Amino acid sequence: EKVFKTEVVNPKIASEETLKKVRKVMENVVVKGTAENIYSPNFSMAGKTGTAKKFIPRTKNKDGEWVGGYYSTERYVASFAGFFPAEEPKYSCIVVIHDPDKKKGYYGATVAAPVFKEIAQKIYTTTPIDNQSVKDKTEFAAIDKDYKNYDKKLSKEYSFIPNVEGMNGMDAVSLLENIGLKVEFSGVGKVNYQSLKKGEKLVKGKTIVLKLS
Repeated sequence: EKVFKTEVVNPKIASEETLKKVRKVMENVVVKGTAENIYSPNFSMAGKTGTAKKFIPRTKNKDGEWVGGYYSTERYVASFAGFFPAEEPKYSCIVVIHDPDKKKGYYGATVAAPVFKEIAQKIYTTTPIDNQSVKDKTEFAAIDKDYKNYDKKLSKEYSFIPNVEGMNGMDAVSLLENIGLKVEFSGVGKVNYQSLKKGEKLVKGKTIVLKLS
């Protein structure tokens, strides 16, 4: 039996200053971003939601025909990768849910993030109290200020539905979700159709359908 010692190729992928900024951005995902549904004033969490179309492997069916080999437009993978406590991370966790029930939702924020929160709560309630460290104060004020300014800018600039036709699909989804819309899409590539037209009054929580090609 041969044992290989762990080799650290790169102990840090970025400067401490950059890492602080990224950490604050991931905190804001939970505090006031796509995963604000799991925010808790009792303990701080940070992370990133993910929603992806599920890849269907290429296999032979019972008739010997090749099927699959594409990304489904009906099946999804929802995920949430994060850490906690946000300011002094002790634990990291990624939750990946394949084929969530679309009737209940399929976005990472809707499906995977609540599971992450339950895991975090369980760890908090079973960890000795002297090992718990929970702080909710803003550590990186500049990032928080920038985020608030960005939030105000979004609210001011997007009182109406923007035109996202011709935009990269994932960029369009990100923009529309950030201004408060729920997004459903099909296809891959750039947006060639949007159900809510440019100039319509923005109603937060409304669903917009995109077709990509």
